[in-house]
Amino acid sequence: MSTPEFEVRDIPEEWKVVSSAEHFSGHVITVVTDAVLMRDQEVVERDYVVHPGSVAVVALDDAGRVLMIRQYRHPVRRLLWELPAGLRDVEGEALQAGAARELAEEAGYRAETWHTLVDAFTSPGMTDERTRIFLARDLSPIPEGELDFVHRHEEVDMPVVWIPLSDAVRRALAGMIHNSQAVAGILAAYAASADGFASLRPAEAPEA
Repeated sequence: MSTPEFEVRDIPEEWKVVSSAEHFSGHVITVVTDAVLMRDQEVVERDYVVHPGSVAVVALDDAGRVLMIRQYRHPVRRLLWELPAGLRDVEGEALQAGAARELAEEAGYRAETWHTLVDAFTSPGMTDERTRIFLARDLSPIPEGELDFVHRHEEVDMPVVWIPLSDAVRRALAGMIHNSQAVAGILAAYAASADGFASLRPAEAPEA
């Protein structure tokens, strides 16, 4: 019996929404329930979070070390080691520009060389959030006098460390790093390093 041929590539698809109800709208997210018509003609309710999206940065220095920050995440009650990252919350801002802004604000660095590392839906069973993770290289610290960002709330006392990329991979696989952007970015950067990052898409590559 032959196996059907499928191209392993995500494609857009939208099933009919019979009705939709909004339950909560906050500063960042909205919670909704859609009644969706399934292929067997049954209508099923699906709850999910509408999210503006995010960007993250694997900042890699000339010694092959990745920059990581530690931040408190209240929903999981943990201090998580993460990549510099943030919301797509500036209207009209290009994704790379947003990533560069987060790298500057959270870590105090700028980068000369940018590539798209990986695109992902963070948790597609419960939110429409999509993230783009960039690889940033040729880094330099931003002089303190040029930084005008004030750290508040969870970002107060947020340490910045550099660890070898291979060590970050080991820690991710050992369950020591849990943030999904960090795990995806670290593993993607390690895989992409095999050809010196030659196969990566440009920073301005469109999202599929």
